[in-house]
Amino acid sequence: MNRRAFTKYIASGAFVGLAGGYYWLNTLRDHSQLSVDLMLDKLDVLSKTPLETMGQWDAPRTFHHLAQSVEFSMAGFPEQKSAMFQNTVGQLAYKVFRARGTMSHGLDEAIPGEVIIDNGETPQAIDRLKTALLDFRSYDADLKPHFAYGHLSKTDYAIAHALHINNHLEEFQLA
Repeated sequence: MNRRAFTKYIASGAFVGLAGGYYWLNTLRDHSQLSVDLMLDKLDVLSKTPLETMGQWDAPRTFHHLAQSVEFSMAGFPEQKSAMFQNTVGQLAYKVFRARGTMSHGLDEAIPGEVIIDNGETPQAIDRLKTALLDFRSYDADLKPHFAYGHLSKTDYAIAHALHINNHLEEFQLA
């Protein structure tokens, strides 16, 4: 194969790959399993059951972290990644998580500027998260940019919160 034919072959393969990736990231999917209401239902069940964690954080620490994430979407995150990061890597990460229907991130990484709460009882921490989700559901003002993903619609923020909660719940098992 000559150089020109090889270059066309590589270019066409790259185009097909990029087009397929773009289509995969932007195809509408059923996200009904990623709703605030479903997360509230899950939390109701978890609040009545002893939990064992398999991760670095205990249950109260995890649920306070999740509550702060939801609260920050309304009040503003204490620290932001650069606009360049948010508009490139951050948006791409969110789109991949949304397309997969699951998130994977460091489950022992605090949100930049988060207030670490390492004490308390699990039921109170779950109640804080439930309150934050209820507040989010009824919130009708402009949402603040996500520290990594940038500006998200309310629908996309709800999906992001559900993905985040589900990811952290992977570290728990019912006792």
